[in-house]
Amino acid sequence: MKFTKMHGLGNDFMVIDGINQHLNLNSQQIVHLAHRNTGVGFDQCLIIERATRNDVDFNYRIFNADGSEVGQCGNGARCLALFAKHHGLTTKNKLKVATKTTTMNLYINEDNTVSVDMGQPHLDPQQIPLLAPQQASTYPLELNNNQQLEIHAVNVGNPHAILIVDDIFNAPVADWGRQISLHKEFPEQTNAGFMQILSPQHLRLRVYERGCGETLACGSGAVAAAVIGRLYHHMNNPITVSLPGGDLVINWPNVNEPVLLTGPAIFVYEGNIELF
Repeated sequence: MKFTKMHGLGNDFMVIDGINQHLNLNSQQIVHLAHRNTGVGFDQCLIIERATRNDVDFNYRIFNADGSEVGQCGNGARCLALFAKHHGLTTKNKLKVATKTTTMNLYINEDNTVSVDMGQPHLDPQQIPLLAPQQASTYPLELNNNQQLEIHAVNVGNPHAILIVDDIFNAPVADWGRQISLHKEFPEQTNAGFMQILSPQHLRLRVYERGCGETLACGSGAVAAAVIGRLYHHMNNPITVSLPGGDLVINWPNVNEPVLLTGPAIFVYEGNIELF
């Protein structure tokens, strides 16, 4: 199987052409390939496939390192767009792709960054999904040690819980992130974002991704944080989101319109691997 290793601000991917080669990967194979000592190593495996609908260019499948398939990855979408163009799967600079849960418009810019139309965020608990009786700006969440948190929650193609912190560098991301991600109040689990507001147009963010753990960058997490900043914390458009791997820019001038995420996508290497 041929593959390409790519990353978006250190959030790394194994990108696979599922159009010109036959694939039938199972979850155990993905877990093996994701292992950083014995496999290729990645946060997510991305597969581009032929479109199954007339209104899209490609199907875009996303698998976490634990083998689970998810419906959104903004950093991965940027990599997918440059992968498709680089390997001659398209000549377009504007692509429309369908994932498990959503449809995304991707724009390859002149400077080789990629902008991703992330659609409109969903705040209704049923759409997140979150086990809460009604929509609210924050929701109480109790952790294992009786620690009481107040979190924001939003779905931007996948679920995100956002916790506002004073010091991002000392935030208990590994411990609290895992507990939030697996919390019973989120029936499909969730990504957990730890957000520090620096100014009305700048925030810092660390994300514990469901099925992966903490990553160097999370595109959908950056969008979720910016949405929460705009709605509940008086932040102004556009918003720069500084992640451990670098910066993303989120544009959401009108809360009734889709959110636009812009950032880089980088090729690392290409290879072949035998599947067992």
